[in-house]
Amino acid sequence: MPREMVAVVGHAGPVATGRALSAPHALAALAALGQPTRLEIFRLLIRHEPDGLAAGNLADTIGCPQNTLSSHLSILARAGLVRGTRQGRAIIYRAEIENMRALIDFLVTDCCDGHPDLCGFPRAASERSCGDRSKAKRLPNSRSKR
Repeated sequence: MPREMVAVVGHAGPVATGRALSAPHALAALAALGQPTRLEIFRLLIRHEPDGLAAGNLADTIGCPQNTLSSHLSILARAGLVRGTRQGRAIIYRAEIENMRALIDFLVTDCCDGHPDLCGFPRAASERSCGDRSKAKRLPNSRSKR
């Protein structure tokens, strides 16, 4: 495996049941985003998809000390919302788009009696792609196409 493809931060949170996102994983993700700095980090990473941001750039942009940033990124990674990949001497962080889609899908699945498209929520959000994520590591909680 090329050095730039080695995952530095992985997922260690609740295990999904089957192919659907589990309630414990959804709670972990929502709890991770329930803190202002982590929400800001995630939103910043979403804006920088598919390239991601180096840890130093993240810290500078949000004005967060590197050790505090590391703790926030660790919580987001355990919830399956971000991942870090080493590229040379830097660690590039990216949002886990597919896992966020799975979370949103989990939240709206029962909308409009199981037809979220009637409520304006797209069904099977995981069918869309954002950037070239074909090489991205898919976590067990990510839903596949329906």
